[in-house]
Amino acid sequence: MAYLLHHLLIESAQRYPDNEALRFKGESLTYAELDRLTNQVARALQAAGVQRGDRVGIYVQKSFASVISIFGILKAGGIYVPLDPKSPAKRLAYITRNCDVRVLLTASNKLSQMEGILALDTPIEHVVMTDDGDAALPAGVQVTPWQEVRALDGAPLPDDGTIETDLAYILYTSGSTGDPKGVMISHRTIFTFINWCYETFGITPDDRVTSHAPIHFDLSTFDIFVTIKAGATVVLVPERASIFPVNLVRLLQDEQVTVTYMVPSILSMMVNYGKLAKHDLSRLRIVLFAGEVFPIKYLRGLVAAIPHADFYNLYGPTETNVCTYYKVQPGDLDPQRTQPVPIGKACENIDVFALDEHGQRITAPGVEGELWVRGSCVAQGYWGDPEKTARGFVRNPLQPHYHETAYRTGDIVMLDEDGVNWIFIGRRDHMIKSRGYRIELGEIEAALYGFEGVKEAAVVAIPDDLLGNRLKAFVVPLEKNGLSVKELQSYCSQKLPLYMVPESIQFLDALPKTSTGKVNRTELARRQ
Repeated sequence: MAYLLHHLLIESAQRYPDNEALRFKGESLTYAELDRLTNQVARALQAAGVQRGDRVGIYVQKSFASVISIFGILKAGGIYVPLDPKSPAKRLAYITRNCDVRVLLTASNKLSQMEGILALDTPIEHVVMTDDGDAALPAGVQVTPWQEVRALDGAPLPDDGTIETDLAYILYTSGSTGDPKGVMISHRTIFTFINWCYETFGITPDDRVTSHAPIHFDLSTFDIFVTIKAGATVVLVPERASIFPVNLVRLLQDEQVTVTYMVPSILSMMVNYGKLAKHDLSRLRIVLFAGEVFPIKYLRGLVAAIPHADFYNLYGPTETNVCTYYKVQPGDLDPQRTQPVPIGKACENIDVFALDEHGQRITAPGVEGELWVRGSCVAQGYWGDPEKTARGFVRNPLQPHYHETAYRTGDIVMLDEDGVNWIFIGRRDHMIKSRGYRIELGEIEAALYGFEGVKEAAVVAIPDDLLGNRLKAFVVPLEKNGLSVKELQSYCSQKLPLYMVPESIQFLDALPKTSTGKVNRTELARRQ
């Protein structure tokens, strides 16, 4: 019975040893090969001193090494901690100190950056390589070359005593104080999500599933673990593929992808630049999206280009992974619609509820409140930060008889007219005041996206002593010099109250993105 993440690989390797487990740039690994390689990595990690519960870093670009490192760490009894290859050394050094990463897996093309991290007072003592390149590192850091890893025994490892409530991984997300916070996820916590996805989307050994998200982003847990559970093929998407959306669409075609899971901004770029109509995507049966709001006009375009596929909006913060879902219906794509589709209802074995400003449970449509989540999907808190944990992971106020932890998402929602699906209104911290009015920035962005000539849009609040906040919009037009500030403001005034019309609009060639593909609002705020 599988109750730990690496059990999924072990069982699939027994059932489907010759199936393709991984595909990357035209090369593949079978389940038997992946199982053996990860056993060797696990032994190398244990020889480097890794014991049950130790945090082990992963510092590699998207490649076979990403998945091999994850399962190698889990088989060694460790907790994997992905380090974003695009993050500055100072941030990565902080993460290694915060959760005491002493052993790290990396590749030769990251060694120059590794030196910068090691110079910033990190606890890293041992580096295990994932390829045959040069392994020179500063004195005092031990190195296990890849050749030594490959020489180790590839047989299964003995049980180390890990159980389902032990941590499987820690994902670092942005923190309000400037320092990232590490979300702790146990094996049991992520199994709720894996089992639900496997059943709901009917993943089989014949599926070919993209892995587009970087491993420090929680979308990657679907790509890897659900696919591995099914004995299907993980098609790793090269990091540079998203720079040219037509290459990403070509990959979906050439690899005969059946299931894909991406953030809306990437899918929107595919609609704009991917030449979808010129590619054969007939094998694609499911398109999942999450992580940010999907502008309805681009969702319409995507569905029109791939009409045979099912489309699902998945919602949930890293602290709960996915907790609600919504299957897009034909009626949602009315050309007059400007609002995004709902985030839907709770996934199986998860409960979500919303409380209004008086702490009362919302049961009727049209009433706004904060969304809460309870169930085994809720993370174990933030590593080494009991204060932040206590603020977000609190006692369920609707359960008076015993202590049950629930997570406050900080997201404002309301029920739809039928009282079935939740509608995402916006972030509690995106709710600002201007001229005494409460304003949700996402509502302004939705209005801007409704203008035919707008390709991308984001709105930020600029603090103002007199008004509270001024509104500034950043807009990427479909055509250069195709828009004017005046016509956009005029359009917004027809869709929004005057107090919600942006005072200033700046045109950009593209909105800045984070390493996970979302709009980088912090960077936009710096451009005020």
